Amino acid sequence: MHDDDAQHGPDDAQHGPLAGFTVGVTAARRAEELGTLLTRRGAAVLHAPALRIVPLADDSELLVATEELLDDVPDVVIATTAIGFRGWVEAADGWGIGDRLLEVLRGGELLARGPKVKGAIRAAGLTEAWSPGSESMAEVLDRLLDEGVEGRRIALQLHGEPLPGFVEALREAGAQVVGVPVYRWMPPEDIAPLDRMLDVTVARGLDALTFTSAPAAASYLNRAETRGMLPQVLSALGHDVVVACVGPVTALPLQARGVDTVQPERFRLGPLVQLLCAHLPARARALPVAGHLVEIRGHAVLVDRALHPVPPAGMALLHALARRPGWVVSRSDLLRALPGSGTDEHAVETAMARLRTALGAPELIQTVVKRGYRLALDPAADTRYDGP
Repeated sequence: MHDDDAQHGPDDAQHGPLAGFTVGVTAARRAEELGTLLTRRGAAVLHAPALRIVPLADDSELLVATEELLDDVPDVVIATTAIGFRGWVEAADGWGIGDRLLEVLRGGELLARGPKVKGAIRAAGLTEAWSPGSESMAEVLDRLLDEGVEGRRIALQLHGEPLPGFVEALREAGAQVVGVPVYRWMPPEDIAPLDRMLDVTVARGLDALTFTSAPAAASYLNRAETRGMLPQVLSALGHDVVVACVGPVTALPLQARGVDTVQPERFRLGPLVQLLCAHLPARARALPVAGHLVEIRGHAVLVDRALHPVPPAGMALLHALARRPGWVVSRSDLLRALPGSGTDEHAVETAMARLRTALGAPELIQTVVKRGYRLALDPAADTRYDGP
């Protein structure tokens, strides 16, 4: 467990702050690490890589860019990601030009975007000239422009994400900028998991969706557009699914489509999970029902803080009842709320019986003869007459 677990109460310690919530993971790399952090805190995780990474040693673009740098040595090299820098050096070793690359890097001004990149640089036997305290490329740009870049040749390790205005600003100031594509993003070889993720998004089967790179966000949206379901996906992301991005650059493709995102203050996986641990429980609806405190989450319910997993049909009924707590909902309306509902209202009775069993407190839901069902909201609750 991480230190942030201590911020949650004893009830969270029993089932985890994310228990009852389903979180989508679109990452290609570090997906297992992110998934472990989420499941450790109780979440159900749905993983569908939105892209894949072309292995460095197989990437002819990187080889060409590296050979050009060896022939025309840069004044400044900007290393942006640890995995990219390590991979670049390892790929150069595989091509038999590793020592020459290190010599070039040692001879120029080597800038590291953050502490992880610094570690990779030093592991290669090199020393960075400078690294920003903020891990921000904007701070790197400010430093370079303050130094003056007129006539300087600057190599920028690209990491698959857009850097709005960065290259343009350097070129306008007189620099020659050379991109080093250390890895390329490609669509996933198996598109089926991503398609399933999109279907689950539209069906509101996710409580949150995480993105750790801008290309993954763009790929997710592009696939939705290709399938003709972009409006439905954007509607789900805009109203029902929390979209969590590891940082502002990652969020750009989503924000361009009008999707609001949440981001941690520190652009790391741990703080991203911590953010969801605070955000999702705060969104869950808690109601005083039949003398119990009932908190309705994505695929489970807390009854007096005890976790009760509920089947999808039961959750659909419960959400329908909770839209107007204490009000009677007819069997026909509940039938329409059931996933894949037919025309037989007996399906409502069957699903309702299973829901009551799952909740472990049948008195939470009252049968109103010849009318339907209602949540047995406590009389003093102000929420009785609230709309959705």
